[in-house]
Amino acid sequence: MAYSLQSSLTPLKFSIILRVTTHVLLHTKLLLPQPRPFLVPRPALLQKLAAGQSGKLTLLSAPPGFGKTTLIADFLAHANATQKAGWLSLDKADNDPLRFFAYVIAALQTAVPTLGHTANSLLTTPKPAPLEMALTLLCNEINQIDGRLTLILDDYHTIGSRAIHDALTFWLEHLPPNLHLILTTRADPPLPLAHLRARGELTELRAADLRFSPEEAAAFLRHFLGLDLPTEAITALEQRTEGWIAGLQLAALSLRGRDDLPGFIRAFTGSHIYVLDYLADEVLRQQPADVLNFLQETAVLDHLNADLCTAVTGQPNSATCCASSTRPTSFSKRWMTNATGFAFMPSFAMCC
Repeated sequence: MAYSLQSSLTPLKFSIILRVTTHVLLHTKLLLPQPRPFLVPRPALLQKLAAGQSGKLTLLSAPPGFGKTTLIADFLAHANATQKAGWLSLDKADNDPLRFFAYVIAALQTAVPTLGHTANSLLTTPKPAPLEMALTLLCNEINQIDGRLTLILDDYHTIGSRAIHDALTFWLEHLPPNLHLILTTRADPPLPLAHLRARGELTELRAADLRFSPEEAAAFLRHFLGLDLPTEAITALEQRTEGWIAGLQLAALSLRGRDDLPGFIRAFTGSHIYVLDYLADEVLRQQPADVLNFLQETAVLDHLNADLCTAVTGQPNSATCCASSTRPTSFSKRWMTNATGFAFMPSFAMCC
């Protein structure tokens, strides 16, 4: 049996045919990640996350390897004992709206077991029921619980369903004051971020916030990875990786047992085998063919903008690919104040 769903309450109207089905949920997707035993203290970021709890949404948007999930795990470990939290690790299989919200309710129930049973029954019964009604009931239930509740949706970039984005927009518009939503993602989601930002209800952490400072890089390499490196070597390595946490860890793995540290650091780029494998698995293989070709053709450029990329590639869609590849969550950085010029991070450019 199928039924259609339409919302008239949200500016991003959504309609979709939902299949009534029973999903078998994988419980490991709901497990709170355990903080790693050796973490670089990041009190400023933890304070920002704590302050953001008064708003509706916290967004951690950065490329892979910048410690988004690790930071949230550390934040939850330091949270007040009365703070209730539900966790959901998303993947591409969660793009079915019924499956997605079944998991959302299950994640909330790990924190408040009595929550969401009525809403869940509306999503699984053979009798037609609007998703908006289920979300409304869920909001009303959450509003009645004691204390605050946080829901973390990890890897939200794997969600491409317009219906899910629109339903989440509706939910954000009517979010109970005692519920806070945290999203970790590699790309900004199509949610009303500008609206939330203007109303002071959005907290944002991006690559520039998450990358290690020179002091944090030194602590990471010396105290937590056990590398006895001179200050100049750590400074050079931090500059080569631009504070990219995964890059520092991969470099540290490569450094073990080497005598010529200065020579290795000078030669350490995205072409190193560990970095190459990581970026290939986590970034390049996720790109569509046109974007991948664009990256390979433009990686030789020191700086790039839409006109220069069009001249180099000869492709009419270069402007679109340039905008996608140089968005704030990619391995790029702005080098002109008018936001028209970008450069790839050296490690990423060498990998391409």
